[in-house]
Amino acid sequence: MKTAGAIRWTMASAVIAAMLAGTISFRADAQSEYMRGGRMPYDAFDRLPKTDLEIGGGTIHVAFAPGETALPREKLLDWIRMSARAVTTYYGRFPVNSLRLLLVPVDGARIRGGTTWGYGGAAIRIPLGRDSTEEVLHRDWVMVHEMVHTALPDMPDRYAWLSEGLAVYIEPVARVQAGDLPAREIWQAMMRDMPKGLPQAGDEGLDNTPTWGRKYWGGAMFCLLADIEIRKATNNRLGLQDAMRGVLAAGGNHEQDWSIERILSTADKAVGVDVLTRLHGEMGPRSVTPDLAALWRELGLKRIGEDIEFDDAAPLAAIRKAITAPHG
Repeated sequence: MKTAGAIRWTMASAVIAAMLAGTISFRADAQSEYMRGGRMPYDAFDRLPKTDLEIGGGTIHVAFAPGETALPREKLLDWIRMSARAVTTYYGRFPVNSLRLLLVPVDGARIRGGTTWGYGGAAIRIPLGRDSTEEVLHRDWVMVHEMVHTALPDMPDRYAWLSEGLAVYIEPVARVQAGDLPAREIWQAMMRDMPKGLPQAGDEGLDNTPTWGRKYWGGAMFCLLADIEIRKATNNRLGLQDAMRGVLAAGGNHEQDWSIERILSTADKAVGVDVLTRLHGEMGPRSVTPDLAALWRELGLKRIGEDIEFDDAAPLAAIRKAITAPHG
């Protein structure tokens, strides 16, 4: 037989459990509400207060979905500013005049993968771990990655490798140019991860092989090769950065629908050489396996255990340095 104290404790426990369940349910409902829906994240901006940031000639309208975060909002806004400045450094200006950016607090202490839309105006949604620290934000790549997507016209899914490849390749280069990341770190990451983009058995080229490795790292490999070839052809005066600035200058951002042919020809015209169109003709429809080991040697990259060593006497060392150097 239960004592009165035991009964009171049992009842209190039940109430607390119900309150906790209600809190968890509320969090889940609030989270899911801003993670689904046909007009997400656009309809969120009809009912949430916004903070406007003016950066690089563009305005970023920031909205916070309901939920607590360990960091104050000003720290989160600083993270957005830092990311936007890196993208502005690479492109010479922020890619769109107006961007709607929705942050959704979720469980955890990291930045989840983001999503970028363009059909109703440039918009990004980022699930933000509510326990994320300043160090997590400083090391984050997701925000810059998604902002890079706003600088490229929308294309059919078949060519998602170009959109994702550019974002994978440009994101760390932009952060190095902005002073937020050391160059050694990104070359080390390229040497480690670029092989994930090499063709596997049954590969039918970038246009016809929608695997994760080919979409992200195969696309990034295409961008690296294009950057090097443009610099070779222009005596290292111009690179992929100038080509993609040319697309943006011609009005090509994520709010537009362009064919891949138009994107590549516009980029080629900006640098005066047909590298991107030619490379797509080679790597788009068929399997091509670049010799990455030889490429690293020519760039002056040598793996030393978990670290790397630079050889500034290597044939393409000057190109390697120019890729990450601040660009006027």
